[in-house]
Amino acid sequence: MSNVTDLFGSLVFNDKVMRERLPKETYRALKNTVATGTALEPAVANVVANAMKDWALEKGATHYTHWFQPMTGITAEKHDSFITPKDDGGVIMNFSGKELIKGEPDASSFPSGGIRATFEARGYTAWDPTSNAFIKDDTLCIPTAFMSYTGEVLDKKTPLLRSMNVLSREAARICRLFGSDTSKVIVTVGPEQEYFLVDRDMYYKRKDLIYTGRTLFGARPPKGQELEDHYFGSIRPRVFAFMKELDAELWKLGILAKTRHNEVAPAQHELAPIYTSVNVATDHNQLTMEVMRKVAEKHGLICLLHEKPFAGVNGSGKHNNWAMSTDSGENLLDPGKNPAENLRFLLILAAIVKAVDVHQDLLRLSVASAGNDHRLGANEAPPAIISMYLGDELCGVLDAMAAGTTYAKKANGKFTTGVDSIPSFTADSTDRNRTSPFAFTGNKFEFRMLGSSVNIACPNVMINTSVADVLKEFADKLEKSADFEKDVKKLIVETYLAHKRIIFNGNNYSEEWTSEAARRGLLNLKTTPEALALYDRPENIALFERHKIYTGAEIRARQEILLENYCKVINIEALTMSQIVYKQIIPAAAKYSSVLAESVARKKAMGVDAASEAELVKKITVLTDSAYNSLVKLNDAVVAARDVSGTLEAAKNYHDSVFMTMQELRLSCDELETVVGREYWPFPTYGDLLYY
Repeated sequence: MSNVTDLFGSLVFNDKVMRERLPKETYRALKNTVATGTALEPAVANVVANAMKDWALEKGATHYTHWFQPMTGITAEKHDSFITPKDDGGVIMNFSGKELIKGEPDASSFPSGGIRATFEARGYTAWDPTSNAFIKDDTLCIPTAFMSYTGEVLDKKTPLLRSMNVLSREAARICRLFGSDTSKVIVTVGPEQEYFLVDRDMYYKRKDLIYTGRTLFGARPPKGQELEDHYFGSIRPRVFAFMKELDAELWKLGILAKTRHNEVAPAQHELAPIYTSVNVATDHNQLTMEVMRKVAEKHGLICLLHEKPFAGVNGSGKHNNWAMSTDSGENLLDPGKNPAENLRFLLILAAIVKAVDVHQDLLRLSVASAGNDHRLGANEAPPAIISMYLGDELCGVLDAMAAGTTYAKKANGKFTTGVDSIPSFTADSTDRNRTSPFAFTGNKFEFRMLGSSVNIACPNVMINTSVADVLKEFADKLEKSADFEKDVKKLIVETYLAHKRIIFNGNNYSEEWTSEAARRGLLNLKTTPEALALYDRPENIALFERHKIYTGAEIRARQEILLENYCKVINIEALTMSQIVYKQIIPAAAKYSSVLAESVARKKAMGVDAASEAELVKKITVLTDSAYNSLVKLNDAVVAARDVSGTLEAAKNYHDSVFMTMQELRLSCDELETVVGREYWPFPTYGDLLYY
């Protein structure tokens, strides 16, 4: 590997490159646009475009693309070459400011929730100068927003940028109330990414993995994760080679890949980056998932980003570490050495508590998907109930403030091992809670409910907008205050007491918490249809319209897109199950039972007792009949689902009828796997996939 400091960002048109290649006036104008949001003059755009083109050509690029994030959940790109014809039959390489700023993809071919029809195809991509251009596959990629011809938002990036601006404005107002000259607050995120790696040859023998990203069938192997020996274990050489190349490719793209390790489940791993601004973190996470897949194939592996590729072992999530920093680099979620005296921190904390309580539905639906439904609440991820973990110290501070008493801070003890040669150190002031959906972890909140394949933009739009709304309410009140400190303390206490039901520091996996949460009146939205049904509540539409994040039409379009996606995913899984059972599982079971039956007949003809083999034939026949009956029931359910009107009702039907019948079918087939001879089973088992 090359020197990492030289390698890092070598494929990014970053600030260093811009300072070197742009005239000073152009550089200042571009930086001013990024800092203040002012429009970029066409003449400046032309200079930037030409510098980008020259740099890209030197790096071997021949094409450029407007790289955007439509409602598919992945990225999109249409490549155009730099060539422009000359009169003499040759070409020159050209790239204009107009081409940099604006693109025109077909808006009707992406999910739009009815906003765009086939005969209304025009859409626009618009350059986002807050995210650096980069080179991927010999193509200059320009991060952009994506909107329809009539102005509706069709992507995940634009609402995120809007929510960042709103939160920055309202958080800066709070900072100024405390005597700061803060003009901008930056939302920072570090998304930890979990994933599975499986052998490529075995993957291509599993139609369910190919079509759906998860195993629709599979009996548990004798050894799963119960020995807890994979987590942080020694990384296998083949996987280590993949991780090493992955880091290098990510570093070239300026992605701050920091930590790599084995996760809990066999064949499961994790990559964690250093935090950065949330819009850049979103771009980087989308790139990370793409690069993971490409690098894995080079090593004879397949990277699985489904939330639950294997039943019975942990699924994969994406932990969204969220914080706010001022333009001077001060972390607003750092409580300091004496949190009880840090009124600004406590006020912002109270705002977040209220935001999470009031907008539980938005946080839950932001992570809702068919894949994530398998994972949430399965003793591997937070439950579907939104709650917050603050820890004993912060709760103690708030309780003391509410009681009108002075918080007695406990000195952090020394952590010692009893081994003289190992240095002792000061213990942290609070523990960590890995079961909490929204946990404070010292100087940030970790939103742990995100599925591994999700685009992190939507969850962060929800957090940013919800918190900004409360901060605006607080700023409006406090800017009129005659006794600022008194009113701040009163507001903190009132907010905490009104919304402390959302705080839970215990075991979120326990049945007792489910009952307690119900008593507190917290939502328990177990399925994607249940969660998405609340998207277009009048309160939610009012929130987003108030801050100009979405219009009501855009919210309803997103609701339609997500519900439709849920239906399509379940439908694809059901059709895949049907095909596998018809063409692979039943024939395999029939062939094996036929061989056994012939053996029984031969032995009986010789006067030999073959009772065990005869019983096995009966068991296989019973299970095969059960599988076939469930298959017929599933096929009928799929046909009936197509006639359900209304996307929400259709999604509910796909869950209640189609999905539940799929579960029934799987039971018989998985048991068949345990009794059919190994050489007869038609595809790799869990043992093959997880222990390659």
